[in-house]
Amino acid sequence: MQRDLMLTSLRERILAFATSRVSRDLAEDLTQEVLVLLHEKYARVTDLTELVPLAFQILRFQMLDAHRKSLRRGEYHQDAIEDLPLADPGDDPATQLDQKQRVDRLLAAVGQLGGRCRDLFRWKLEGHSFPEIRKIMGQTSINTIYTWDLRCRKQLLSLMGGTWE
Repeated sequence: MQRDLMLTSLRERILAFATSRVSRDLAEDLTQEVLVLLHEKYARVTDLTELVPLAFQILRFQMLDAHRKSLRRGEYHQDAIEDLPLADPGDDPATQLDQKQRVDRLLAAVGQLGGRCRDLFRWKLEGHSFPEIRKIMGQTSINTIYTWDLRCRKQLLSLMGGTWE
């Protein structure tokens, strides 16, 4: 029972020392780790004159370890979010031109497709599922819709200048 009272009073001293150097939450965590080490590894140490220096040495090691871990994670050198520049939402001109050319090619290719392929793509873009498209097109087999979709995609790709691989 004497050791428990010593550890309780020692806990307050350890916590006060740790709080003076690190945040309150981290200080409580470090204090808990020190007390666990004292209880598990140094249960044989019962004299207060040996226990106090040992506890503070362990605390210093724990604080250094926490400091190194924070440095490794980059927690000390983080910039405030307010200080960071805003990202430019627009793409560079080359990317914009490339995308515009792809859209133009796509629109031209879709214009060359047959009516069934255009309808199939329109319904897919509207969010209809293949079973719904099957009902809309009046087909009995969903495999027919899958086949038409594959053929239409191949045709669209070839009209845009690509190859199916």
